[in-house]
Amino acid sequence: VQLQASGGGLVQAGGSLRLSCAASGSTFSSYTMSWFRQAPGKEREWVALISSGGSTYYPDSVKGRFTISRDNAKNTVYLQMNSLKPEDTAVYYCAARKSTSFAARMYDYWGQGTQVTVSS
Repeated sequence: VQLQASGGGLVQAGGSLRLSCAASGSTFSSYTMSWFRQAPGKEREWVALISSGGSTYYPDSVKGRFTISRDNAKNTVYLQMNSLKPEDTAVYYCAARKSTSFAARMYDYWGQGTQVTVSS
């Protein structure tokens, strides 16, 4: 599976962005998809997961602000980010694996990352 993330940019605090991650291959629907982020000097942090069955999970830091979704017909997963805060500034990565995990080290496939910068 090859992943291509896009949609990052510069936004003011309180604003919104939608990230996209396009996947290659015909078995996209069978993969668990997650978004992670990494700020300078920090470890990679999980921010959203959607299972092959469509169940979604979020950490408390983004719950109620971020929404993950998938369109299996388009082989694409999305991350809608609302009410953005300066602390959301990071490089955002999409990732894929065959079963549910919240740990970055368990993911087999990664996109190249897209920068999100939130100004105060």
